[in-house]
Amino acid sequence: MDKTTHFGFETVEESQKAQKVAEVFHSVAQRYDLMNDLMSAGLHRLWKAFTIAQSGVKTGSRVLDVAGGTADLTLQFARRVGATGQVVLSDINSSMLTVGRDRLMDEGFVVPAVQCDAERIPFPANYFDCVTVAFGLRNMTHKEGALGEMFRVLRPGGRLLVLEFSKVWKPLQPLYDAYSFKVLPLMGKLVTDDPDSYRYLAESIRMHPSQEELKRMMEQAGFERVDYYNLAAGVVALHKGFKF
Repeated sequence: MDKTTHFGFETVEESQKAQKVAEVFHSVAQRYDLMNDLMSAGLHRLWKAFTIAQSGVKTGSRVLDVAGGTADLTLQFARRVGATGQVVLSDINSSMLTVGRDRLMDEGFVVPAVQCDAERIPFPANYFDCVTVAFGLRNMTHKEGALGEMFRVLRPGGRLLVLEFSKVWKPLQPLYDAYSFKVLPLMGKLVTDDPDSYRYLAESIRMHPSQEELKRMMEQAGFERVDYYNLAAGVVALHKGFKF
């Protein structure tokens, strides 16, 4: 019998989760960036800029953007690494990957776009200087397995950056819950005609590990000097860990 896992607040068989998540992102791919701007009042751009600043990426670096979707981070990394570096955009969802690939080409960057499962990354060990995953880890069925794969493909001295929704500062919880469960689905209905996907978003955030729990998971995967930064009072956290 299949093991079970969470799809938002729903309990599903592990074998079903990837397909259910895929349906969410196939549905929202074309308006994903617009919804990000509306949902965060543009703050997601600052969170991603902070991630880039913490990456240590420079000319000649090799970078893997896991669950990179519409290529926000990939594009910035491509500008940083120059002609001597390499950036790879990866995502399990073909609709999101297509949007990201087209955007990169429109900006003049020919970047490998690889459709793959983060739990089975098709690159050799000790290859990348930096691996990033922004707002993707919470959708993965086996987070520990995905973190282990990210550790494997990093070279010694490389770093992983995980930008993800997290546990908000307690006094803000009631207001944040009202926004998440009332405003987000309504916004999703008006902009994408898909309130259910944004209801799932709110639920998946609540089921994601806390800041300290994710820190421990990264350490168990082999990362050292793991630390995190709370952004927007913990609405989002950036976790950073190194492979030595």
